[in-house]
Amino acid sequence: MSVIALPAGRRAEAPVRVAVVGYGYWGPNLVRNAIERPELELGLLVERDRGRADAFSARVPGVPVTADLDVALDDPSIDALIVATPPRTHHPIVKAALDAGKHVLVEKPLATTSADAGQLVDLAAARDLVLMPGHTFVYSPAVNKVRDLIRDDIVGEVYFVTSSRMNLGKYQPDGVVCDLAPHDISILLYWLDEPVVEVAASARSVFREGVPEAAFITLTFASGTTANVQISWLSPRKIREMVVVGSRRMVQYDDTAADESIRVYDRGMDVTVPENFGEHQLSYRSGDIVVPRLDAHEPLSLELEDFARAIRTGGTPRSSARLGLEIVSAIEAAEASLRRRGAPVAPMGSPQPAVA
Repeated sequence: MSVIALPAGRRAEAPVRVAVVGYGYWGPNLVRNAIERPELELGLLVERDRGRADAFSARVPGVPVTADLDVALDDPSIDALIVATPPRTHHPIVKAALDAGKHVLVEKPLATTSADAGQLVDLAAARDLVLMPGHTFVYSPAVNKVRDLIRDDIVGEVYFVTSSRMNLGKYQPDGVVCDLAPHDISILLYWLDEPVVEVAASARSVFREGVPEAAFITLTFASGTTANVQISWLSPRKIREMVVVGSRRMVQYDDTAADESIRVYDRGMDVTVPENFGEHQLSYRSGDIVVPRLDAHEPLSLELEDFARAIRTGGTPRSSARLGLEIVSAIEAAEASLRRRGAPVAPMGSPQPAVA
């Protein structure tokens, strides 16, 4: 087992001192990046599991470990908490941290209900604290390249988006919708920059009633753009692919590709409207395929850098609390649609959909 060395030198500006809460599946990645980021200083780990705590101490000697969250909350030297615990624990832990005057980065989702998420957003605003959900994909160079293509009108009008996020496992008690859908919804909201107004979902529970392993979600956005998201823990191979279909270009984003994760296709159909009452003429367009160059940056490192910047400057992080609330509301609507056998549901606080 490798030992993570603490950096010998820090910047003249005092780093943001953080405590990481949870050292399970994602916690080790947060710990590593918190140590590597010069804007941060890892001051404490909160972990109740003795085996995980011992594993942390073996890798990061010199950083104290406690099983008591109050130790972090009561420590005036701790500026912020980074929370990586099960989703059902997010609301009580984050609320306690905000009440204690700590900035918070919490792994997705922000909370399990829109009411709880909204309460956290309001509390952070009232206390002038940074509350940041960990939607890491909005820091991905590939995701940002697609966003640039959309915003620069290279893609043109976005007609629809398809997304597939599948793998064999990892089984989570909160279900596949809560586990995987926040990734796709965060990317879609970031790309399209408009709210979800309607969600319809269907799912299949194989091993445990009420805990779906596969789901199909259709989201309608304010402009009328639609997205279909397929998520599953029961797939023979890992698939992380999204396709944006626009009036000018089509874009394929494959997160599993070692290189060429973005491909821009000059393909589509064009329609010619006749001057008189003749039939519309359709023509097919098949042009070049462009593979853009992407910068090599670890998204999680950029996320923590943004968290520190927001704390220092009082600015709003890219993965904002409002984004987190929108995602929780969309997930909540998807789960409500599942209970209604696929009937469309409007997320809490969403505007009315556009009329065609």
